[in-house]
Formats: sequence, structure tokens, C-alpha cells
Amino acid sequence: MARPNPAADWSRLMFDASRLWADASMVIALRSWKMMAGGPAAARELERSVSEKVEAGAELAGALSGGRFASPEAATRKAMSVYGRKVRANRKRLS
Repeated sequence: MARPNPAADWSRLMFDASRLWADASMVIALRSWKMMAGGPAAARELERSVSEKVEAGAELAGALSGGRFASPEAATRKAMSVYGRKVRANRKRLS
């Protein structure tokens, strides 16, 4: 049986993190444009931005506080999953 390659796992994790970083940058740019336009839509976007960050932080804190992760990689993947869902949904919605 082939043994897992830890270096390959971390390489994939770095690739996924880079993709999330790029998507998050796009969301920041799109949100900034929306907020600079002003008006009620800008206020809603600001409120949504803050509430999503609080929700994601609470979800991640709950998951991490249980100590159920077997490795730092698993905890990192969970964090990327929680934030990644929000980022992908916002990119789709704002594009």
C-alpha cells in the first residue's frame, strides 16, 4: 500500500489557499465598488459583510474548540471550508 505524501497534501492545501485568497480579493474589490456607490445598497452590503464575518468566525470557533481535528492540516481545511463558502457565494452574487 502506498504511503500518503505529506508534502503533496500541503502543496494542495497551499494551492487551495491561494485560490481562496484570489477569490477573496475579488470579493473585496466588488464590495468596495458597491459601497463606494453609496445609498441603501451600500449600507446593506456593509451590514452583510460584517454579519457574515461574525457568523463565519463563530462557526469556526465552535468547530475548533471541540478539538476534533487530527492535524493542523485538517483544522486549516475546516477554516478554508467555512470562509470559502462565504467567499464563493459572495463572488457569485456580486459578479
